[in-house]
Amino acid sequence: MRLVQQLSMIGSTVGAGLMAGLFAAFAYAVMPALRGADDRTFVDAMQRINVTIVNGWFLLLFLGTPLLAALAAILAGSGAGRPALPWLIAGLVLYLITVGVTIAVNVPLNDALGAAGASDLHAARQRFEATWVAWNVVRALAGTAGFGALCWALVVAGRSTGWHQTVTGGG
Repeated sequence: MRLVQQLSMIGSTVGAGLMAGLFAAFAYAVMPALRGADDRTFVDAMQRINVTIVNGWFLLLFLGTPLLAALAAILAGSGAGRPALPWLIAGLVLYLITVGVTIAVNVPLNDALGAAGASDLHAARQRFEATWVAWNVVRALAGTAGFGALCWALVVAGRSTGWHQTVTGGG
């Protein structure tokens, strides 16, 4: 059971880091780059991104990360990793904020932009861009904080259970 706990903690931490990085990359690179594009280019690029991103790898990370974090928390609550439990719960809650924002705000905006016709691209962009960007920053911040909490959970668990001795070979 200890191995399952370790693997679920590592998996959830890696998944949270990858998702936080994705949201952050949109915040500091993708959306600022598209800000200077004309309406047709902006809408076309976002429509293509929104279709392409819904793939098996994205869904595995997006949905698998909270499942692994929940498993890690359950196992920590009943095992030697108990000191890491508050950090696991914090990481899970912060990650779930990114899921909630994605489902409640970003996906509906993506869907509306996807349904936008070619006749009024400027209006479609105006309804989409500022709100999507602002809520993506919320996702990036919550995701990064969740990743940090899960990283710290690994440190705490390692200190409390002696995992570090297994990795370093020392005491």
